[in-house]
Amino acid sequence: MNPIMNTDQNKATYRSFIQIVFTEGRLDAVEEYLSPKYVLHDARPGTSPGRDGVKEIVSAFRSAFPDLNISIEIQVAEQDMVCSLTTMRGTHKENLFGIAATGRTVTVTGLKMVRILGGRIVESWVKNDETGLMKQLGAKPAETTEENEPVLMR
Repeated sequence: MNPIMNTDQNKATYRSFIQIVFTEGRLDAVEEYLSPKYVLHDARPGTSPGRDGVKEIVSAFRSAFPDLNISIEIQVAEQDMVCSLTTMRGTHKENLFGIAATGRTVTVTGLKMVRILGGRIVESWVKNDETGLMKQLGAKPAETTEENEPVLMR
């Protein structure tokens, strides 16, 4: 079997992963979708970069947003790569990143890039609008100082 499946199959695999693991919260399915060598690039500090990290993230978000729903708005695929524009919606019912439940409903966009080989996700890059999420939850942005200011801004 060709380890690089066609782009339609790869897009369907990612859509299914998002639906089953994130929206339905089925952590038992993580191993079905993620390769044993899976790497989560851009993991939050303190989060495992592998399968366990995904389980931690899903658990945190499903706890904070019990009605969590992630929809895929647009997908583009080439060879073994799939890029998805997503929209996450949910009601903040429990603590998330130290922010107590607000009861607010949030909508957060994100970009995800995954590499899929043999029907399993082997690595991913995730960029969600975390600043937008924090604003919707009423969190104040951290004060910028010269020490924490991005290098490009100096």
